[in-house]
Amino acid sequence: MIDFFRPLGCLLLCACAPAVFAAKIAEVRIEGLDEAMTTNVRTALSLEDAKGKRVSDARLDYLLRVAEDETREALEPFGYYSPEIVIDDSGIDHSAALADDAPVNVTIRVKPGEPLRVRSATVAIEGDGSDDRYLKEELAAFTPKVGDVFEHARYDRSKAFITRRLAERGYFDADFAARRVEVTRAEKAADIDLRWHSGDRYDMGGIVFEQTPKPIIRASLLREFVYWEDGEYYHQGRLDRLRKSLAGLDYFSRIDIEPQPENAIDGRVPVIVHLTPAKRSIYTVGGSYGTDSGFGVSLGLERRYLNSRGHKALAQLDYAEKRKTLTLQHRIPAFAWRDGWYTTSVQGYDEQTEYIDTRRYEAVFSRSAEYDRNLNLSGSMHALRERWAYAYEDDNDPQTPTLFRQSTFFYPSLQAEYIKADDRIQPRAGYGATAILRGGLRGAGSDADFLQLHVRGSWFRGLGARSRLIVRGEAGATFTDALVEIPPTLRFYAGGDRSVRGYAWREIGPRIDPAPGRAAFALGAKNVVTANVEYEQYFSPSWGFAAFVDGGSAFDGQLDRWRKGVGIGLRWKSPVGPLRVDLARGLDDPDGSFTLHVNLGADL
Repeated sequence: MIDFFRPLGCLLLCACAPAVFAAKIAEVRIEGLDEAMTTNVRTALSLEDAKGKRVSDARLDYLLRVAEDETREALEPFGYYSPEIVIDDSGIDHSAALADDAPVNVTIRVKPGEPLRVRSATVAIEGDGSDDRYLKEELAAFTPKVGDVFEHARYDRSKAFITRRLAERGYFDADFAARRVEVTRAEKAADIDLRWHSGDRYDMGGIVFEQTPKPIIRASLLREFVYWEDGEYYHQGRLDRLRKSLAGLDYFSRIDIEPQPENAIDGRVPVIVHLTPAKRSIYTVGGSYGTDSGFGVSLGLERRYLNSRGHKALAQLDYAEKRKTLTLQHRIPAFAWRDGWYTTSVQGYDEQTEYIDTRRYEAVFSRSAEYDRNLNLSGSMHALRERWAYAYEDDNDPQTPTLFRQSTFFYPSLQAEYIKADDRIQPRAGYGATAILRGGLRGAGSDADFLQLHVRGSWFRGLGARSRLIVRGEAGATFTDALVEIPPTLRFYAGGDRSVRGYAWREIGPRIDPAPGRAAFALGAKNVVTANVEYEQYFSPSWGFAAFVDGGSAFDGQLDRWRKGVGIGLRWKSPVGPLRVDLARGLDDPDGSFTLHVNLGADL
């Protein structure tokens, strides 16, 4: 009898037990906070982790109970310790079981209240570092300051920065003498006591270059890039400069500079530089197509190092239907005055396109130097022999040969390049400028007297997180009384992707009057002026669009006709540099067609 009632009792017990149902958290809304605080709260909420999952009503009750504490803790790093928080779960009927898989929406309304502010701040360095003027500047810039909202992230960043700067300036034994923040919630105040004891400052010690698997460059050459003497104060900036100089040589694929304060002797830190040689030879093969040059192929060979003295060599052939170039180059490291290169190059160039018919041979010897991190200088001597078309015989016969002129020029050139920008590939703040001055004398290797100045400039300004404004300009002038003797290489042109878009390359400027069935060759001009204004807006981290207005002219006498072009473009931050694809229209020719311009490379 008992056996009969036992299963029956179990059934009755199960029938009387409350049913367990599951709901799904569909949405969690957070109101009253800015974007950064909202993001931090979402990261902290257990409700967010449960979104889209089936949770029991008991589990849901727990998540709602802890949401307030989680929100409160997530706001403390921003300096808000007394927020008013309301968890709105009015859409949930807690008096009855939830329907299975019922969607649940939760709203968290927050009033942050008055933030915690810094009431007092003691931020100091004790010991030898207390007199270091650079460290004093870092201490003066420490944030948050008295009266500022106490944000944990700002405080931690400033603390870590000064700790790192102490090590960078040779205070390897630095440690905290005090590291305390007292928070008084009732008074909404924070008191900072942050002090370091610097210890002694270390000095620069000996340096050893290790090249593995085998040496390729003699150590005496590498030591030319060591800018300090043993016993000078240690500074990480010296090592950073050494790294940059070694990287600029392009001899090595990997550069590891390892200071060893643990092995210091008499306070002098030895430095080991581990170098891995790069591949000695670089072979390049490419193809091309241009509406003016036709199909082409390019072949290149570069030797990163010819010998242990660091000499370099380059051979490059660009062969297209209407444009051909052969370049040979030899470079030698230079250390007198400023580090740089001695470069000897020879080039043969032939072009027979719609815009020009020219052939030239040029030899150049130059000395380049990095004056400082922003300014690069170079001086060069040029030997130029050039032949170019300058007229057609006036007989209206397309078969009549073109008349050519030849000239020889031997002249010096000086160039200065100044760049100050947050990013040299795609800057958002900064500017750059290049100036070239060159001239020759009749009787001193040149067929005519001339003096020429050419200046280019760019300015960049970020407008929000994903937009920027770009302004570019160019001006050039040639002073000579024998323009007819000046070859195309030494003249100015306008039009094209780096000039006035909406016009073809070299389309703007003086031309030969065309004969029937013949091209109107561009002659080039004495002067040039161009200007560009461009706005870019990115709709993703890598992709964006642009709108621009260009203008300019190449001319001999007075500026008589200013050509204008407008257009739009596509922008892509590719792995090898910014890609710009522009579609433009020249405004001075109502019958003119749109032009397509494609450019790959750094903005500066």
